[in-house]
Amino acid sequence: MISMKVSVVTPNYNGKDFLYAYFESLIKNSNEIGEVIIVDNGSRDGSQEFIRNYREKVDFPIVLIENSQNLGFAEAVNQGISKARYDYIFSLNNDTVVEKSAILELLNLLNTEERIFSVSSKMVQFNNPELIDDAGDDYTLLAYTKKRGNNQNLNKFIEVSEVFSSCAGAALYRKDLLEELGGFDSEFFAYMEDVDLGYRARINGYKNLFCPNAIVYHIGSATTGSQYNEFKVRLAARNNVLVVYKNLPTLQKIVNILFLFLGFLIKYLFFLKKGFGPIYLEGLKEGLKTRNKIKKVEFKSKNWKNYFKIEYELIKNTFKLLKR
Repeated sequence: MISMKVSVVTPNYNGKDFLYAYFESLIKNSNEIGEVIIVDNGSRDGSQEFIRNYREKVDFPIVLIENSQNLGFAEAVNQGISKARYDYIFSLNNDTVVEKSAILELLNLLNTEERIFSVSSKMVQFNNPELIDDAGDDYTLLAYTKKRGNNQNLNKFIEVSEVFSSCAGAALYRKDLLEELGGFDSEFFAYMEDVDLGYRARINGYKNLFCPNAIVYHIGSATTGSQYNEFKVRLAARNNVLVVYKNLPTLQKIVNILFLFLGFLIKYLFFLKKGFGPIYLEGLKEGLKTRNKIKKVEFKSKNWKNYFKIEYELIKNTFKLLKR
């Protein structure tokens, strides 16, 4: 049994209503928690006072970092990582409930192999606990990110498996590798930052795994609202462009150009039907316009085998997506 502890890092923005259930679930996992670091992004709902008052009710330190404005998910997690005192970072959304022993399961799996960078939990829909929310993420040739297991029965996805990237809503990372890879890219603000991070890990030969026994219940869209809104559609579209620009070397972009074009076209038609077509196009344009702000992953010849593995994974995930 592993006795190592984690630093829980959670961004919060006007999430006071979710924090009681969040903290109560962490108390059930206190043996594995060294500290909880909450980065508040300028909440106006009394979250900060609620968090400060909760320090007396737990037996682990609660560190509160207060920002004057909303810096986004990626930058908030990076702030938490920079203050963390433990070797493992449990990135956790504020609208979650962590089942007892979930953190221990993540720790045990992460430490089965040194090349494992992250382990994704089995996220379950809080309001529909028989259904999966996310069992790790797949990325495709179409620049789609597919939430594995989404809306499928809880009795599925019961085996440990490798995933393209871990959902940072409830995932465990090695702190030293986070620092080696540069952490989350704050230019993403929110959405796709975990896919970008997982992509960089794979380029460098690390693995991302899914742990079926680490159950975390997730409310979903607690900070940004409904599943589709202008903010989410625009930002996700922009960040899809940035993931491609940043992580794919030129040759891989050329090889996949038709699939990428088709993927963005299908997404546009989808959002056009939902009434967000122009917003989606704005996001794409913003991604193209701001791409030079992103630090591209430097192509290194020593990683050529990893790029081939990634291309194979993209092809495989595309076929899985089309079979749905």
